[in-house]
Amino acid sequence: MPLSAAVPASPVEPVGSPWLWLVSIAVLVVLLIADFVVTHRPHEVSIREAVGWSVFYLALPVVFGLWLWNHAGGDRALEFMTGFVVEKSLSVDNLFVFMLLLAAFAVPAEVQQRVLLYGIVGALVLRGVFIAAGAAMLAAGTWAFLVFGLVLLVSAIKVLRQAMAGVEEARDVSRMRSVRLLRRLMPVTDDYHGARLTVKERGRRALTPLAVVVVAVFATDVVFAVDSVPAVYGITDDPYLVFATNAFALLGLRALYFVLHTALAKLVHLNHGLAIILAFIGVKLVLHWAHGIWPGLPEIPTPVSLVVIIAILAVVTVTSLRSRRRAEARADRPGEKAATPGD
Repeated sequence: MPLSAAVPASPVEPVGSPWLWLVSIAVLVVLLIADFVVTHRPHEVSIREAVGWSVFYLALPVVFGLWLWNHAGGDRALEFMTGFVVEKSLSVDNLFVFMLLLAAFAVPAEVQQRVLLYGIVGALVLRGVFIAAGAAMLAAGTWAFLVFGLVLLVSAIKVLRQAMAGVEEARDVSRMRSVRLLRRLMPVTDDYHGARLTVKERGRRALTPLAVVVVAVFATDVVFAVDSVPAVYGITDDPYLVFATNAFALLGLRALYFVLHTALAKLVHLNHGLAIILAFIGVKLVLHWAHGIWPGLPEIPTPVSLVVIIAILAVVTVTSLRSRRRAEARADRPGEKAATPGD
């Protein structure tokens, strides 16, 4: 069967040898432990601290990509960088949800980064499960590419509908099944107790609101994993690279949240762009599956995918900022009703 452009044309061994998997997981655990140490003492994150950690976590994938270029060749390095751009873009949508959850639960500023870190750990675990399941499906046959493609197309429609309706109105934390179930199983205190998830009140163990918001974050992680993993499998068939792109994209989310907290509200068209990206990769996967049956059908090369994804992100950023400026200008004019950003 002819190989996809997402899979290099010449025979290429999988990047993830057993020793590389072990080293990567060990480094990931060390970085997570370091994050837990940093967040052990509750404190409000300064912009200087957030920028410093963000630069560090953005430099890591660049260094890894250069190592990959030398170790496995330009094709695999390009797949990794393209997958990382896709994952980082989708992870920004995670930040939107985290921002809504933190606001809905009135999480104190000094413990917000601990909530984000719990969410990142949960996301990494779930992505690992989905990556393993995806690899098993691909080993079973190329029909998996068709399944992944259809999942992404459905997800694209869902994201676009939410973007058109207004994401903030579509997500009601109090109606989440996981939150309702948790409150039925154990009592919940009225106040936060630092970074503690449980406390003992009147001789009985009770959850703090922090535990409830962490469960809510875990529940949303499941939804994002369903979209995210198939999207990267649309770029590369190597499970290790799928794992690496997810890990690098998620590790820096805690710091990136505090850097982009203000800017996130201005990216009113971001979900429109993410819907287009998901649909584009879905089409790419379907074409890859169809190309194996009908070789005359074209495929989308990885370099083209990278250019298209970056172009989409650039366009939605520009249109978001322009829409925001227009809305602010209307609001400043006496007697005119302010338009909703994104209209």
